[in-house]
Amino acid sequence: MSVPPLLMIEDTPSLQMIYETVLRNAGYKVVSASTAEEGLAAFRELKPPVVLLDLMLPDRPGQELLQEFLALAPETRVIVVTANGSINRAVEAMRAGAYEFLLKPFNEQRFLHAVETALAERGAASEPPAPAPPVRTTPEPPTGFVGSSPQMVAVYDRIASVGRSKATVFITGESGTGKEICAQAVHAASARADGPFVPLNCAAIPRDLLESEVFGHLKGAFTGALADKPGAAAVADGGTLFLDEICEMDMGLQTKLLRFLQTSTVQPIGASHPRKVNVRIVCATNRDPLEEVRLGRFREDLYYRLHVVPIHLPPLRDRGEDVVEIAQAALEKLSAEEERSFDRLAPEVADLFRRLPWPGNVRQLLNVLRHAVVLNQGPEVTLDMLPIALQQERGRLAGPGFSPPPATGSATPPVQIEDLIGRTLAEIEQVVIEGTIAREGGSLPRAAKVLDVSPSTLYRKREAWARKDQAG
Repeated sequence: MSVPPLLMIEDTPSLQMIYETVLRNAGYKVVSASTAEEGLAAFRELKPPVVLLDLMLPDRPGQELLQEFLALAPETRVIVVTANGSINRAVEAMRAGAYEFLLKPFNEQRFLHAVETALAERGAASEPPAPAPPVRTTPEPPTGFVGSSPQMVAVYDRIASVGRSKATVFITGESGTGKEICAQAVHAASARADGPFVPLNCAAIPRDLLESEVFGHLKGAFTGALADKPGAAAVADGGTLFLDEICEMDMGLQTKLLRFLQTSTVQPIGASHPRKVNVRIVCATNRDPLEEVRLGRFREDLYYRLHVVPIHLPPLRDRGEDVVEIAQAALEKLSAEEERSFDRLAPEVADLFRRLPWPGNVRQLLNVLRHAVVLNQGPEVTLDMLPIALQQERGRLAGPGFSPPPATGSATPPVQIEDLIGRTLAEIEQVVIEGTIAREGGSLPRAAKVLDVSPSTLYRKREAWARKDQAG
């Protein structure tokens, strides 16, 4: 079946001629317009599957035209074109429903790749839809998430709506809110779900090794490069590259990342030629990215390139009853892992969990529960099983009339060595590290200071434990 003509709206005659030549040489039919009025008339007549739209038109803003196109034919894929100085307009267009944007100048391969993928997805969207599933008021949480608060339902809806898009997703939220889980959910909801999901924590890798981790290197490119190493961007080809803690990235590497986003090519250290890859970027930070831009620690042009579809994960303290749902689900999982008999929280523990501020969010809650499960027996988690820091926080919340439990009796002692005997050194190390993180309110930097190690060491260990848990 022949492809219907594409519609191109570009007011600069020389650029119009260049784009037409590139498209026709690639086998596409194309109809051109020089103004918004001409473009709208051609759109109504042709009903093109893909529109190439310059945002700077002489008679009307391109953003207005975009909205009209999508109102007339929501399935149309609109690729917006703009100059580098107008990237904020392109970001607004993406949020309004544009499929992709190209920054002038762009190369022929990038141009044709955008058109090809837009046509492919447009073709899939035009196939007869499957029967609609039963209407439900509350979406099922994506894999890895627990909770039904209104804040999280909004997050689930956003994940479902952006999943099939190619747009870059920028996840923000406090440490421990589940940003990697969110990134995995976006990947799973996308057309790339069968491709690789490659996470890279920019804070866990020394700055002098980060470029090699992202883009790779050839053998002998630098001291210690004993073999060729594909970078994360190449490993993620056909899938999703998740850049966690993106605001920790060195400014020099930010420049190379921007070029990668603009050209879809990677050049390993020591390589003489770049390589084309097809990767979707999802990134995350626990900082305020705009504040990082204002302070000069994050490139403004990179921010606008990445911050296309934002997803903000709310802190645990704002999620109401979710904290108890998460705790109950985690308790069952941890109890099975540790061969304990826990199956419930005591009512006073559930009440305390609802009132705590949880500065470390879900991660802190999981650490607290692991502490209780490892050092005690079930079937119920009681107040005296919680870490000392939470006992003190309970007293602060209760006010001046509160009397803490006596030091003797059933209160959890600082160390219960008999519960560690028989466990491997690796298991004991995990218990100590997780317990320290829990005591420090979920803060890895503070826990690293207590343990006299670098924060990147703790990041790497926790990532290894998470991979082990997923494999198990």
